[in-house]
Amino acid sequence: MPSSLEAMFQVQNKLRKDLGLHKVKVIHNKNYKASGGKSYVYLLNRFGFNPTQPCEYFHERVPHQRGLAHSHFAIGGRVHMTSNLMKKVAGGTGTSQVTAEDQQNDSEYLCEVQIGTPAQTLLLDFDTGSADLWVFSTELSKTLQTNHTDFAPTKSSTWKAMPGYTWQITYGDQSSASGDVGTDVVSLGGLAIENQCVEIAKTLSAQFAQGTGDGLLGLAWPSINTVSDNGKAAPQPTPVTNMITQKDIPAGAELFTSAFYSTRDANATSFYTFGYIDQDLVTASGKQIAWTPIDNSQGFWMFPSTSVVINGKTTTVANNTAIADTGTTLALLSDTVVKALYAQIPGATYSSTQAGYIFPNTVTVDQLPTFTVAVGDTQFTIQKEDLIFAPADANNVYGAIQSRGDNPFDILGDAFLKSIYAIWDQGNTRFGAVPKIQAVQNLTFPAGSA
Repeated sequence: MPSSLEAMFQVQNKLRKDLGLHKVKVIHNKNYKASGGKSYVYLLNRFGFNPTQPCEYFHERVPHQRGLAHSHFAIGGRVHMTSNLMKKVAGGTGTSQVTAEDQQNDSEYLCEVQIGTPAQTLLLDFDTGSADLWVFSTELSKTLQTNHTDFAPTKSSTWKAMPGYTWQITYGDQSSASGDVGTDVVSLGGLAIENQCVEIAKTLSAQFAQGTGDGLLGLAWPSINTVSDNGKAAPQPTPVTNMITQKDIPAGAELFTSAFYSTRDANATSFYTFGYIDQDLVTASGKQIAWTPIDNSQGFWMFPSTSVVINGKTTTVANNTAIADTGTTLALLSDTVVKALYAQIPGATYSSTQAGYIFPNTVTVDQLPTFTVAVGDTQFTIQKEDLIFAPADANNVYGAIQSRGDNPFDILGDAFLKSIYAIWDQGNTRFGAVPKIQAVQNLTFPAGSA
């Protein structure tokens, strides 16, 4: 093992012992119902790209008039263009805006996080594609507080409001979440982060309110945080950024890791760690950690991914980049790659009604291709079973690898991340990984998947 890695592990082992660091268990959301088509529409909405394969969804640019100051109506003021996610009405006679029912609004993975003094425990979606830490709160209407744990800032002695600071997230279907901002103590994995920016929701669209979780904890780079100060962008540090700047974790431990397992396998427990690497998983892989530099200029965990290998045949995608995103269930790649992959699966076809590739549920694991994706200079295999996302209909399954449309980069979500142990080394601006392939995986879908 390289001496630099040994030194890193020594720092982390001491930190883990001194602070009592522990794994943050990932809870498989029992209410989550996997739906391929709805998951794809959610990604169209979230990332704002247009499909390049035939389907009923598309983005339409429309003028929006902000309205004059102190006016409650969109009359006067600056006009700008916004992009609305639309769908074609059955029969092709018109269009309508996408609704909450058209997309997947629940999270597959949730984690317990403690906020405030005394601690209030919330279930949050850890998302490396976002940089906001926002939570359901007691400032929401009573209807929206139902079936959630709502953070009550007035019950925390360490809560400090930030007057004038607000936040807002808006997606292509014009759904949004917004509210006020303050700081408090946030605890996860044995680390207590003081003065952490917490965005408390005052308003939520149905798309946000439908999920099981109580909010989101962003693990991307702070530049894409949505907080503003009296209308002017004022991005706030993420929890990991604060861990580093507040010296909660020293050099050599300025990272977090993730290990996801399929919901089809009850015996495997998914987890995150903060401040240390699970050395047992690295050892079990039989490989050294493969590191690749991160380009964080867009706020994402982005790296070069210029080739894939399908059944031993390499397909090169010149100058291609990808992001690793725990907030995405599918993996979205270029049309060239996706078409080549499904050409190797018996009976696979593109379904315009489901906005994705499907194939017969009679296809066996042995008939699925060996598929690897480059992370920097290293190829990582996606476990064959994880090429299957969910039932599409009575006779077919929805593939976990789908088209990225006109998005300029690949999005490697959980369908890819389940096959690796991921090391998000923020302090060194690099992404590390080792293989994590299960010897046996159950192919029976959880009840309710569709």
